[in-house]
Amino acid sequence: MIKLTKLNGEELYINPDLIDNMACHPNTTIILTTDSQIIVKESPDEVVNRIVEFKKRIYSKHNANTHE
Repeated sequence: MIKLTKLNGEELYINPDLIDNMACHPNTTIILTTDSQIIVKESPDEVVNRIVEFKKRIYSKHNANTHE
């Protein structure tokens, strides 16, 4: 899960595998595969960076467990 911030300051966690697409007009709008939309303070680039970091953590833990 990645932590993001709604426009009202409320923090939420999103499963990045459920993100279908994002738009920035002017705020970042995330559209999920469930057709839900979430508007967040973070830029699209920041959301992508958080997804990449999340995936790195997941795959590095998975790879560490397979080498035991």
